[in-house]
Amino acid sequence: MNNIQSHFGPHLQQMDRSSRIISLLDKVCMKIEPSQHQYDLAEERYLAVGKWIAGAADDLLQNSSICVQGSFATSTAIRPPEQSEYDVDLLCYVPNDDLSLQPISLKKALGDRLRQHATYGKMLEEKARCWRLNYANEFHMDITPAIPNQACQNGGCLVPDKELRRWKESNPRGYSKLFKARAALEPRFEKYESFGIESAHDSVEPFPKRKEMQGFLRRIVQLSKFSRDFYFSKKSIALWPISIIITTLTSRSYEFCVGKYVFQDELDLLCKVVEHMPDTISCKDGISWQILNETTTGENFAEKWNTDPERAKAFFAWHQKFLEDLRKLRVSVGLDVIRKDLSDSFGVEAVTEVFDDITTEVSSARQKQKLAVSAELGLTTDSSCRAIIPKNTFYGFVQER
Repeated sequence: MNNIQSHFGPHLQQMDRSSRIISLLDKVCMKIEPSQHQYDLAEERYLAVGKWIAGAADDLLQNSSICVQGSFATSTAIRPPEQSEYDVDLLCYVPNDDLSLQPISLKKALGDRLRQHATYGKMLEEKARCWRLNYANEFHMDITPAIPNQACQNGGCLVPDKELRRWKESNPRGYSKLFKARAALEPRFEKYESFGIESAHDSVEPFPKRKEMQGFLRRIVQLSKFSRDFYFSKKSIALWPISIIITTLTSRSYEFCVGKYVFQDELDLLCKVVEHMPDTISCKDGISWQILNETTTGENFAEKWNTDPERAKAFFAWHQKFLEDLRKLRVSVGLDVIRKDLSDSFGVEAVTEVFDDITTEVSSARQKQKLAVSAELGLTTDSSCRAIIPKNTFYGFVQER
């Protein structure tokens, strides 16, 4: 043990501290993401809704299919601020390539079918482009109608615009596929190896399994969204960058960084990915912002920045604050300091829950005489923390089903 410690010296201590900070961030994510029970419940509701829509007699809904889009499709869901319900976004895909079909007509047909159900009719809420089913204290299920986009060679679709006057390009399936491919990329570290990660109705695609939550990219997206939520809760939520922007920029940055860098540790990876997030944002003449969907043509995730320039300013202000917070964590020493820094970045509630769990673990370890002391963090339940090179926390998280 002493030989290992003296050989690696301060570098090992830095890795130990960084790995433990990453472990705390991982625990924060576990507090704000859906539990296994919530995933199972969402899947159950999803399959039932899909089966009901598929059984519609309306010609407009014939041969329709349903799939998950958004944060549940990429396994990056977190609880919205000050809410107990999660957002589950669904796409009702109708294989009708008649562009004369008006978005308002297909949306109405979908709403009429949902109203025919004794339970769904009572839960139904109309939104601008979709229908929402409100499962009290569980989640919101938003169902958006879509038709094929014959101009997209990548399996794209068309969805209603906000006014239901025209169809807009989109490609949730292609987007999810690209995100998963990027999430599978494995980063390289200087001193230790990465440890690997290791039937529905025909009209309903399988619901994403929660085991896909593991991995660096998904955790970085969750942390970025959670940082955004806390930052804008003290400012104007109306200006916050939408989740698809954060997910897109993070996944692009992750792909770039994994291909370019060998990282000191997991915290170094996190900082570099966040640092490079803005790199693929383009702006012409300082007024025309673009964050294009790579899986189709015509979809610009930053379109609202062009009608409200304050949104762009708000994004860069948040991004700079988030990056500063992460860099500050790299030099934080002692659980009290780390706790304060985490609370300043992500809010008190989730961080308090994590540290309450740690207090319980420490108390239990003390009773079992398994308590140790780390020079960097103080009390710890890992008696070998000063000698063993830590594993990569983000790859290791799997909640058993």
